[in-house]
Amino acid sequence: MSLTFSGAVYYLFAAILVFAALRVVTVKNPVQAALFLVLAFFSAAAIWMLLKAEFLAVALVLVYVGAVMVLFLFVVMMLDINVDSLRAGFRKAIPVSMLVGVLILAEMAMALMAAMKRPIGTGAMPIDTGSNTRALGMVLYTHYVYVFELAAAVLLVAIIAAIALTHRKRAETKVQDPGEQVKVKKADRVRVLKMEPSILKKNTETAPQVLTQTAASPVPAAQPIAPAVKVGA
Repeated sequence: MSLTFSGAVYYLFAAILVFAALRVVTVKNPVQAALFLVLAFFSAAAIWMLLKAEFLAVALVLVYVGAVMVLFLFVVMMLDINVDSLRAGFRKAIPVSMLVGVLILAEMAMALMAAMKRPIGTGAMPIDTGSNTRALGMVLYTHYVYVFELAAAVLLVAIIAAIALTHRKRAETKVQDPGEQVKVKKADRVRVLKMEPSILKKNTETAPQVLTQTAASPVPAAQPIAPAVKVGA
């Protein structure tokens, strides 16, 4: 069995994907783990391109690598995460994680064996002469339209909940209302005080007395300075 060029490229990206996935869970630095996850996403996108699933490959790169992983990196770099405390019980969970991994591999193998035994051309969708993006859109908006709308409703509820939790009013929060600032008038900011003439007269009469008392107060005489005494050796 000769190995073609596309097969060699497939095995290359598959090896890179397995290596990056292992490094995600084994590396100690969370930033490096996120970067290895980006490498795993790129490798998976390349494999999908080889399988002629261009839409899924582009969506993986744009959505996960371009948006989700950037958010992960910002959160990891902004938070002071204590990695040692997180990895305290890592060795105790190795047997359970290995058991779960073996079960997942068995399920994937059973699914692949069932797909290989199925004869070609017995699927529900006929072979389309257009692109796979068009075929995916036809399946998504015809057979799975209710599931797609349900997912959209769940995402909408999640967005509304996130906005409501973020913009809730707090007592210590100070905000400005530009509409109220534009509507302000001079009477709201400036207040003119009118004083009666008797108050002005009283202040005028008491002012010279204060000055007279200040001027008539005795000034202490200057004290004579004692001559300096020279001390001989």
